[in-house]
Amino acid sequence: MMKDLRVGLTLPSFVEDPDIALRVAVAAESAELDAVFAYEHLFRVGRDGETRRPALDCWSLLGAVAAETRTIGVGSLTARASLRPPEMLAHASQTVDRVSGGRMLAVIGAGDGESRVENEEFGVGFGSLDERLAELADALDAARRAGVRTWVGGTHRKLLGLAERADGWNRWAGTPAQFARDAEVVRDVNPCAARTWGGLFVLDATDELAGAKAERLGASSEVIIGSLATAANRVRPYLDAGATWVIVAPVDSSEAANADLAAELRASLVA
Repeated sequence: MMKDLRVGLTLPSFVEDPDIALRVAVAAESAELDAVFAYEHLFRVGRDGETRRPALDCWSLLGAVAAETRTIGVGSLTARASLRPPEMLAHASQTVDRVSGGRMLAVIGAGDGESRVENEEFGVGFGSLDERLAELADALDAARRAGVRTWVGGTHRKLLGLAERADGWNRWAGTPAQFARDAEVVRDVNPCAARTWGGLFVLDATDELAGAKAERLGASSEVIIGSLATAANRVRPYLDAGATWVIVAPVDSSEAANADLAAELRASLVA
């Protein structure tokens, strides 16, 4: 039983119509979820390796969500420190925080191999790991000076050490054992930091329906697929390893019904 568990939902960032994302955000607030999160990508490559999927700007979308909602938290997942100078990133997150009345949660990372092509195509440098970690440290410090709550996002051991400069840490995907290992490092450098986990989901009323949906969506083996009971069993080991947040990222993220499913998942996990 974990009464203080918080659950967030990712928004559909890779769509042409921003109203789709706003509808999901409103549904998430109605379902009394704790936060919605927008991805920060400049574009995404489709399954064929060539098609470019559209990507809504993270900060513009979060500002619109903040204005459209009243109570739910709004966050970036994960803002890339290399895309903006630290003070500009802090200014963007502070603006959303002001629009939302203090609901902003800036999750900031250093980027990974998949980020390189986006950075370089848009004329933004993609430095060495140490250079990107230095940018991340500066971005975390600037956001906190601006009064914005921060999580550091990532898994590299050097990055985990930056949790001492943040209010929390987020790991994306991975196994419960990997989460437990990294969470222990975070606990050592910052015992007060929230330790949070997020991953891809395909949820439905039964395992059979979820499996059929996953097949239609082309979901990979890393996705948590199943009924609420099955998903809860897959998620509990992360809670046992110390996760206090679960961020549900539906593969079919444009479906507003996922908000109620995420709320029911939370109810199953805290029962």
